[in-house]
Amino acid sequence: MRLLDQNKTAVALLGGVALVGALAGCSSGAADSSGVHGTYTDGTYTESADYQAPSGTETVDVTLTLASNVITAVKVTGHATDPQAKTHQGEFAGGIAGIVVGKNLDDIKVDKVGGSSLTSGGFTAAVALIKADAAS
Repeated sequence: MRLLDQNKTAVALLGGVALVGALAGCSSGAADSSGVHGTYTDGTYTESADYQAPSGTETVDVTLTLASNVITAVKVTGHATDPQAKTHQGEFAGGIAGIVVGKNLDDIKVDKVGGSSLTSGGFTAAVALIKADAAS
């Protein structure tokens, strides 16, 4: 009788492990080293966001095109009136595509682009708004 109880226990444990493995495969996003990804509707999205620069509050418009949660195109338009801020926004706009195009929307982390570190704050804020717009 003891051997039969041990076999039932082993079968129950194996069944539980198989169930956990099957449920893990049914998660709502693809997991990688950065965690679970969201699901976004394909399309082109534009948002504006502000950031603080030495010249004061500056604004950038960010347009992202998404296909299967991947950024396929990006455009950043700056609205700075301060000459230095305008230069930094231009440098940022000129270099951002090489950093984010081809990446999953949830994987991008932008710090400094083309010598501009502050414009990334406006970019990141606009991307957060785009994620909310594109969430499905």
